[in-house]
Amino acid sequence: MSARIDQLCIDTLRFLSVDMVQKADSGHPGLPLDAAPMAYVLWSRWLKANPRNPDWADRDRFVLSAGHGSALLYSLLYLSGYDISLNDIKQFRQWGSKAPGHPERGHTPGVEVTTGPLGQGFANAVGMAMAEAQLAAQYNRPGHEVINHRTWMLASDGDLMEGVASEAASLAGHLRLGKLTCLYDANFVTLSAATDIAFTEDCEARFRAYGWHTQWVEDGNDVAAIDAAIRAAADEVRRPSLILVRTHIGYGSPNKQDSFEAHGSPLGEEEVRLTKQNLGWPVEPAFRVPDEALTHMQTAVGRGAAQEEVWHRQMQAYATAQPDLTRELRRRLEGVLPTGWDAELPVFPANAKGMATRVAGGRVMNAIAPHLPELSGGSADLDPSTKTALKGMGDFNPPLAAGEDKQGSDGGGWSLAGRNLHFGVREHAMGAIVNGMAAHGGFIPYGATFLVFSDYMRPPIRLAALMGLHLVHVFTHDSILLGEDGPTHQPVEQLASLRAIPRLSVIRPADANETAVAWRVAVEMRDRPVVLILTRQDLPTLDRQVYAAADGVTQGAYVLDADLGDSPQIILIASGSEVSLIVEAAGRLRRDGVGVRCVSMPSWDLFEAQPREYRDSVLPPAVTARLAVEAGSAQGWHRWVGDGGAVLSVDDFGASAPMQAVALAYGFTVDNVVKRARALLA
Repeated sequence: MSARIDQLCIDTLRFLSVDMVQKADSGHPGLPLDAAPMAYVLWSRWLKANPRNPDWADRDRFVLSAGHGSALLYSLLYLSGYDISLNDIKQFRQWGSKAPGHPERGHTPGVEVTTGPLGQGFANAVGMAMAEAQLAAQYNRPGHEVINHRTWMLASDGDLMEGVASEAASLAGHLRLGKLTCLYDANFVTLSAATDIAFTEDCEARFRAYGWHTQWVEDGNDVAAIDAAIRAAADEVRRPSLILVRTHIGYGSPNKQDSFEAHGSPLGEEEVRLTKQNLGWPVEPAFRVPDEALTHMQTAVGRGAAQEEVWHRQMQAYATAQPDLTRELRRRLEGVLPTGWDAELPVFPANAKGMATRVAGGRVMNAIAPHLPELSGGSADLDPSTKTALKGMGDFNPPLAAGEDKQGSDGGGWSLAGRNLHFGVREHAMGAIVNGMAAHGGFIPYGATFLVFSDYMRPPIRLAALMGLHLVHVFTHDSILLGEDGPTHQPVEQLASLRAIPRLSVIRPADANETAVAWRVAVEMRDRPVVLILTRQDLPTLDRQVYAAADGVTQGAYVLDADLGDSPQIILIASGSEVSLIVEAAGRLRRDGVGVRCVSMPSWDLFEAQPREYRDSVLPPAVTARLAVEAGSAQGWHRWVGDGGAVLSVDDFGASAPMQAVALAYGFTVDNVVKRARALLA
């Protein structure tokens, strides 16, 4: 009876998925046909989740890293009782359906992260496992394991080819993330060919070298073997687990099994008919869901509700034993900021020499970190340069063996409770892991590197924006003015590239006080990621008794001064390090009787979100003489300067030389700003 029900449910998953793809005339039928058995075993026997409350905090996380197999995930969600209907299934890949072409977080209940770009989901799952491990270490107490869940993922050959997965797997092995398990759908076929055309490595040996526990399941249809492998993975507490499951893409298709033709295109009506016949499934009707299969799969509803109820009772006991920790944990899981988190946000005195905004950023982070336990993150091996280490907060690393002693990089020691994450030289994985932590919940995670290396991170940054994740990236060494390292390290086009990403907030503060406000914005920004662009070199800290308050950062752009009334002859606009340049140039112009307005514009997207009236008050339409000054690409600036304006920018690569020489060669001097302003007025 049990084996018969298992097979019925597996075939229901298979053919719901196949019918989805065929009706849409678009999609990937091969993976659902071969991976249905392993997905069924995981979801029906191991996954701790409540379909009626998909966001329950202590649920297991499941990531379909092979997002092209989304039809299988939607079939699992529908049959297990999540809020996705058979009509959604029938409208796969159509407008408004909860079954889009690839899984999308926030669009379909039960989908944890947006996947499709291969390897990203793998690294997201590593981030989720890191989040669980840190929360458990920080809040669990003897007899009260209120954070205790696992992270599962299903990955494909393509996922394991992508470098981001390799980076993340290496870090996961180092961290000994024992509650992380990857089911590897080893069908040895990708979209264009069999994998042996480009991918013949021994993945099991590679993952063993990373420090993973590995197992082979030789037959992807062997339910008992899959179940036993998952059990062995669950029993392994000191290593993440890779279960390599040998499958056959397009399983059951007489003409397309084991062929790339089953990967990225519908089977075709005739091949669907033949496949159903081959596996003993009725040809008609399409979207057949036997009552017995639905009833069996929907036991997940009662099982999940019972699991959640047990957790709530555990939380009640925990609240009695640890009331303060309970309040803090609940607040974090609910995404609510603590009262007074910004009470010690620094205010920096005016100083002509000032400080680098990376230094100011580090001081701000360390001022708020004691009041904001959800702030956790690190850099890609660049903490001394990005200034993003949280002092005394410990290093997130596995506990050492008895007798070992290791002083943490910040003086706080090694433990899974440590809030400083060390990603190593792995920018791409860092971005995707931070996404996973944010999606897990309970964190405001951050990553940090040089701005030029944000190029390594563009896929996860884009996905963070697409998912609306609350996280922060700190990018320092923000322009050609970093000097001697030369054009390989001097960003030019990166700022414009980041500004082009929808739903990403990009802030480039002008001095220490703007940096403090930028961090306030970043912490309070709940619906999108924030990127802070900071300098290596010192910048003057503006006298806010003379110039407008730095709170103007919250509006994206603001008038620093308007000495000659509301009708200036020319407006000088800048962001970041160039703001002090236009302030000094304005002083010279005013001494010659020129009416000048200086505008600090640290964030285009925040400014664009303001009412039209405010934007016009900062940049009056009647004033057409406008000069924007920024040590980066001019792309996009013409929107703000208009037809009558100009941009002093960098539209070629930088050069290796001291900062002052580079600034002179590229025209970022007070003399040149004054010259360009006069040319506009003429």
